[in-house]
Amino acid sequence: MDMPQHPRRTVRLPLDLAARCRTQGGLRDVGSLADISTHGCCITTASLYLHVGMRITIKPQGLEGITGIVRWLSGSRAGVEFDRPLYAPVVQHLFDQCSPEFPVDVEHAGEKPA
Repeated sequence: MDMPQHPRRTVRLPLDLAARCRTQGGLRDVGSLADISTHGCCITTASLYLHVGMRITIKPQGLEGITGIVRWLSGSRAGVEFDRPLYAPVVQHLFDQCSPEFPVDVEHAGEKPA
């Protein structure tokens, strides 16, 4: 299934961060976050079977579990919308830790200059 081309509420920032993923049914897998924003992320897992609409918990390295719903699938990648937006400085910290060569201000990313 191809990824949708819908406009996003916030810009997703590229990163490569180890994460664990768990379904509501208790299935678990390890993977990595490929991008993240305050409202969602893309996670890649090795063997976890996911489907659109499935509720999951993602535990990125160094953070508590984040709950959300799978919105799209493409191969081993899944787009997840978080139940509650993350605090922008948390996203910025993760981005800075995992992608220091791409400085971006999360709170103002995607805004058009005045």
